[in-house]
Amino acid sequence: MAEGIVARLRGNLVLYGALAANLGIGVAKFVAAALSGSSSMLTEGFHSCVDSLNQILLLYGQKRAKRPPDKHHPFGYGRELYFWAFIVAILIFAIGAGVSVFEGWRHIAEPEPPSDPLLNYIVLGVSFLLEGSSWTLAVREFAGTKRQERGWWRSIRESKDPAAFIVLFEDSAAIAGLAVAALGVWASHRFADPRLDGIASIVIGLILAAVAVLLAREAKGLLIGERADPEVVATVRRIVDAQSWITAVNHVRTIHTGPDSVFVAISADFVDTLTMGEGETLIEALEAELRATLPELASIYIRPEKREDATLVVEPAQDAGSSSIRSSVAPNRG
Repeated sequence: MAEGIVARLRGNLVLYGALAANLGIGVAKFVAAALSGSSSMLTEGFHSCVDSLNQILLLYGQKRAKRPPDKHHPFGYGRELYFWAFIVAILIFAIGAGVSVFEGWRHIAEPEPPSDPLLNYIVLGVSFLLEGSSWTLAVREFAGTKRQERGWWRSIRESKDPAAFIVLFEDSAAIAGLAVAALGVWASHRFADPRLDGIASIVIGLILAAVAVLLAREAKGLLIGERADPEVVATVRRIVDAQSWITAVNHVRTIHTGPDSVFVAISADFVDTLTMGEGETLIEALEAELRATLPELASIYIRPEKREDATLVVEPAQDAGSSSIRSSVAPNRG
């Protein structure tokens, strides 16, 4: 029991670390905003609350996504995590960005004389340390999953685990927001113009809106259904094509049913002399080999299909991540 709890904590270390940091930072920001009247500090307080709620939703989504398949969802619940990732993007845009822009506009329309900024600077300094620690943890965690030959942006675009890149985006936005808030507090006192603090709040809102749009775009792709890594597709094709009783591999189509689970549909031309009983035995052996090589293959569907009945499909180029049209049938080795 205790070992299971420890394992879950380690597996979600980035989420728990970000949640703890945001809860503590949020309370401190609200206290500083109440005492100083700073609009940007109040905005940052809402930002931390939204981030905390987001991490709770992602933890909830991860738990729901791990439920086993049943008769209503035969491929499992893995893609439910993608739904909650999309909800997170909506919350960042609606609450985080919306409240920030509104509060900034209100502070510009009805400026309040700024008070002593010392408390704000102290809170911002502590927040930088905590957010920086959380951001470093998120960067290290994501760097451990991305491949060396891929850049950061491509790794984020091709990641199937939204929890990893959402925390990275949130922490990056939080650090940028803290920098803008600090600049707003300083400028409002330096130039004796509290409206500058309101402008800082609007800038923070625009940063959050940009992050929300990026996250929504990535979550949308995962919800619709994304293919597996091109190397996974190539490995499946290579293993199937190596079978002596298969004359051609027509196509290999995949879709992620969760961050670590893939459904694959294979169309192949079998030798004409193969009996149904022999085909069943050989297909079972092929499925076992595929699962042993690629454990992420949760569901495998192999369909016998004549070469002449196969259609053209679009398959991604492995080196550039782009798509190209290729024949859906491999050359006849016979």
